[in-house]
Amino acid sequence: MDFQEYFPIWDKLNTAQQNKLLGSLISRTVHRGNVIHNGSTDCTGLLLVKTGQLRTYILSDEGREITLYRLFDRDMCLFSASCILRSIQFDVIIEAEKDTDLWVIPSDAYQSVMAESAPLANYTNELMAGRFSDVMWLMEQIMWKSLDRRVAAFLLEESSIEGTHRLKITHEIIANHLGSHREVITRMLRYFQNEGMVRLSRGAIEITDKDRLAELSEM
Repeated sequence: MDFQEYFPIWDKLNTAQQNKLLGSLISRTVHRGNVIHNGSTDCTGLLLVKTGQLRTYILSDEGREITLYRLFDRDMCLFSASCILRSIQFDVIIEAEKDTDLWVIPSDAYQSVMAESAPLANYTNELMAGRFSDVMWLMEQIMWKSLDRRVAAFLLEESSIEGTHRLKITHEIIANHLGSHREVITRMLRYFQNEGMVRLSRGAIEITDKDRLAELSEM
């Protein structure tokens, strides 16, 4: 499928604006584990995912990671174009969780079209508001929700994304997503195992009682 079918408001742009975006597009394939964008000084451009999965996260002063949100097919990321968000200094890192095909829209081209297109400006504001809602939701989870509930919710989300109860994921990766320490996650997962909710093996976690995990995550 072509870029036109992925860009949400393509039909609301005029021909000149469409040509400007098409003429600036960069197609990229990013392999799992590779970093696409690194901090506010890196103005990569806007990312529109064709197929794959990206993870957007921040680092604490101690070097701990925490996932802000993920990007899937047809999702677009604004924070990778920090130079057009002049009043916002948001040091996010974006890496590929799976091999990903995407388009990069250079910031200058996008900004040029946005300056003359009210529909694109409105769409950009809505996209930004949605991402900040994601971040605020995450902050609420960290502040008010206990870690066992957050781990349970993460396992269920991961199971839904991957379409399986057997997750090939390490304790370190879960810790990075949730802004915790590997040792803490290991203790929590062992507790889940003792309670019959999961079965642990090397490099994998099998969900054995989805209903109890769901009940815990919603407490």
